[in-house]
Amino acid sequence: MTAKLIKDADPIEDPNAVLEKALIEAYLKEKGYTHDDLKKLPADLVEKLMKEASQYASLKMEEVAARAHLVKALHDDASPLEK
Repeated sequence: MTAKLIKDADPIEDPNAVLEKALIEAYLKEKGYTHDDLKKLPADLVEKLMKEASQYASLKMEEVAARAHLVKALHDDASPLEK
């Protein structure tokens, strides 16, 4: 089997990347900043904020994954109600 490139096709964005971006935006907003504001700040402050935002997003994404795993485990363990 060979893969063929599709011309003029938009790349598919990773759903996790979309969530990560949204969580980073939420963190920055909570701190009173937007991505545009970062362009006006000193580089060391931007680096600090982005490290914190990335850590926040990573932790939240792990929380989402853990909850999804728990729900799946509960669903898989549930015995069907048959009579």
